[in-house]
Amino acid sequence: MKLKNTLLCVHDMEKSKAFYKQVLGLHVTADFGANVTLTGGLCLQTLDSWKGFIEKKDKDIHFAHNTGEIYFEVKDLDHFMEKLDAFDDIELVHPVKVHDWGQRVVRFYDPDGHIIEVGEDLRCVMKRFLKNGMSVEKTAKRMGLPVALVKRMAK
Repeated sequence: MKLKNTLLCVHDMEKSKAFYKQVLGLHVTADFGANVTLTGGLCLQTLDSWKGFIEKKDKDIHFAHNTGEIYFEVKDLDHFMEKLDAFDDIELVHPVKVHDWGQRVVRFYDPDGHIIEVGEDLRCVMKRFLKNGMSVEKTAKRMGLPVALVKRMAK
């Protein structure tokens, strides 16, 4: 078995396509009207079409449920944050925070209340630690990674 796509139900397809293109740089790879596939395999489905597929009514559909997220990584989180800050209508789940393993992340909502996380590429986190003088062993411990993996990734 192979995972093929993740699908999000949306109220306004055009607004959602614009959001994912402008904010996250995704592009439409297939457009069937009520269903759109974006780069990376993320699919968007209109609410009316989705309700028909799963045979549910409006009362059975719950947006902004805060029980999952779509996760992205970037090499330059500061640059991404400058871009994100240019959008007036994006609601943050939380501002940039640093996880225990040293990765900086931000979470925010898409137009339909789905959580999007954008975090630093883990290789960049590791290289930052090493560049700042942290040993391979301490970097591995801080990030919860095997020393051999840190050595391999550092090359």
